[in-house]
Amino acid sequence: MRNITLSQAVNEALAEEMRRDETVFIIGEDVAEAGTPFKILSGLVEEFGTNRVIDTPISEPGFMGMGVGAAMTGMRPVVDLMFGDFIFLVMDQLCNQAAKTHYMSGGKLNVPMVLRTNLGATRRSAAQHSQSLHAIVAHIPGIKVALPSSAYEAKGLLKTAIRDNNPVVIFEDKLMYQDKAEVPEEEYCIPFGEANIKREGTDITLIGTSSMVQVCEKAAEILAAEGISAEVIDPRTIVPLDEKTLVESAKKTSRVIVVDEGHQSFGTTSEIASRINEKAFYYLDAPALRMGAMDVPIPFSPALEDITVPTAEGVAENARKLVRGDLINAA
Repeated sequence: MRNITLSQAVNEALAEEMRRDETVFIIGEDVAEAGTPFKILSGLVEEFGTNRVIDTPISEPGFMGMGVGAAMTGMRPVVDLMFGDFIFLVMDQLCNQAAKTHYMSGGKLNVPMVLRTNLGATRRSAAQHSQSLHAIVAHIPGIKVALPSSAYEAKGLLKTAIRDNNPVVIFEDKLMYQDKAEVPEEEYCIPFGEANIKREGTDITLIGTSSMVQVCEKAAEILAAEGISAEVIDPRTIVPLDEKTLVESAKKTSRVIVVDEGHQSFGTTSEIASRINEKAFYYLDAPALRMGAMDVPIPFSPALEDITVPTAEGVAENARKLVRGDLINAA
């Protein structure tokens, strides 16, 4: 094991898969010499050349369409979308073409393509560069959605995504690129649909996605000092979702908070909480509680932006209310 950043883990995953399989290539804006604005892909063009690390014009629909076509004809493209907010520009290619091709061809065609992009607020990037839009993609049948919460998950999930014969969208939190975690030097992949129980607990279950896993872990530490035992679970992928692990934890603790950085209404928190409320109803002391971003455009103002997304203190406070049975205030 060694400690490396999430950025380094992504770079390693791409390099290893490109060495292993010559059909893997990267396409997107500023992915070659610039290495993306976040410098995640630095060095790859020197090893693999401009035929496999391909800079494109500023035309998201264009290079996304190229990726879909390449995947349909035997390649394994990794399409780099500079900001997750730009996903609206590629929705036809992603949701009407990539997601439906296998079904509409009667299983004769596959689209083994990865769309790499990001999510997350509190980077002072304002309303058009700070959104967390994974729930929109997860709504479309035929697309898998991964949300790594650390460098370890980022590498393992990306390698699995590249080898998958279905279109996969992987969202990385922009603020986590320099976060370090233990990552094995040897080969490994993380299977889709297998949640990770980060911390065992008995009083309440905290389910977090992406960077909200860290928020839940901090909240669990706060609660532990008060004698409240919180279980923390990272779903890793929301499509497929490891419903069994989440429901079993809810049955064990009888209280659940689902934390996600996407907008709370009609989002990831709603879907996960709904499944738990349906499948663990008779085991719950209270309905599963949702905590997402406020239903407002993400502000540029630091003071306003910081209060739009869930915090460890906020999660801990709602956990206390659930444990006390103070349902009116917790709702």
